[in-house]
Parts: sequence; C-alpha cells; structure tokens
Amino acid sequence: MSDPPPRAPIVVLISGRGSNMRSLIERSRDPPAVYEVAAVLADRADAPGLESARALGVPAEAIVPGAPGRGAHEAALAQAIDAHRPALIALAGFMRILSPEFLARYPGRVLNIHPSLLPRYPGLDTHRRVLEAHDAEHGATVHFVTEALDAGPAVLQARIAVQPGDDLEGLSARVLAEEHRIYPLAVRWFCEGRLACRDGRAWLDGEPLAGPVELAAAPGGAT
Repeated sequence: MSDPPPRAPIVVLISGRGSNMRSLIERSRDPPAVYEVAAVLADRADAPGLESARALGVPAEAIVPGAPGRGAHEAALAQAIDAHRPALIALAGFMRILSPEFLARYPGRVLNIHPSLLPRYPGLDTHRRVLEAHDAEHGATVHFVTEALDAGPAVLQARIAVQPGDDLEGLSARVLAEEHRIYPLAVRWFCEGRLACRDGRAWLDGEPLAGPVELAAAPGGAT
C-alpha cells in the first residue's frame, strides 16, 4: 500500500483569538487532508490564538512590530514564513495591511476571509454596518489578497438572512459559523491545484470565475 501524497504546508497569520485558524487546523486533520498548518504567526505577543495553536500541536510565534518600522517587521515576518516554505499564506483575523512589496513576494498565494458579502462593506465593523443599513442578507467572502483593501478576486461566499431581532452578537456568530465552513474549503481547493489567481482574476478548475462561488448555508441557517 503506497503512502499518501505529502500535504501542502500553509502558514496562518492572526492578530487575535484565531477561530478561523483553529478551523483550518481542525479541517486539515480530516481525511483525506491535502494541506497542513505548518505554523501560526501573530503580530501581537498576547494574541490568544497562539496558545490555541500550540495546544493543537502547531508551532506558533509572535512577530511583533518594533521601532524600525513596517519594512523591518514585514522582513521579519517573511523570514518566519519562508522557513516553512508554504504553498499558501492564510490570513485569519490578521489586522495589518500588507504592503505591495510584501505581497509581491507571494504572488497569488495569499488568501483572506472577510465577514461581509464583498464588495459590500470592506474594512471593519461589518456586522454593525449591515444592521444599520437594514440589509436583508449578510455573509462571508474568501478572496485573494491584493494591494487594495478587501478588493482582491473573490473566490467563495456564504450568505445568511438577517433575521428580525438580530443583534451584533447573534449575527456575528452566525456569520462566523459560515466562515469556518468556507475558508477550509477554499484552502483545500488551492492546495489541490484547483484554485489559482492570475491575470487579476480567480480561476477554478481552469476557468476564470465571473464571481465568487456561492456555498449553500449550513442546515438550520436561513438563506
């Protein structure tokens, strides 16, 4: 019986508790897994996700910005990333905007998960903005990272209905549950060689995506 093919290493960047990071680690252990989380890196020494990663047996360290400035921090971050030779870098609540120079080092190899139906609501406070706008639906988007904030080619989305009486806590929890479903799937597609970013577009199975693939909501989640 032949050994299974080696799994593609990925590096996850976090700033906080890293619930999407945890989801990526857990799904990487579901057979037949095609990727493994080689390391978790944070830009804050007190990021709770560091201990969560270590508890799951994944190497984790903080690369904290210092006095020399952004360039020195990104150089140190790149050095830590490159030590693991990752196929992909997955941002999971990483709250720093990466420079064009940093992204050019990893062309088409950086994914992010964003809690809105992009291009609606890039940036922060998406749940509050959805509620204030009285939107009928909300959701999450996986996209490739480019120089423009939350504007890279979208890959995968999940939508949920905004329910009467929804508050910030309840709405964000339901969106987060969808994030935990779609992010590991997009990472799997990339590591299987099905997903790519070229010519400024996302490609799946050899075809350019006209828009993000939409994943049906989980059972019990209204769409």
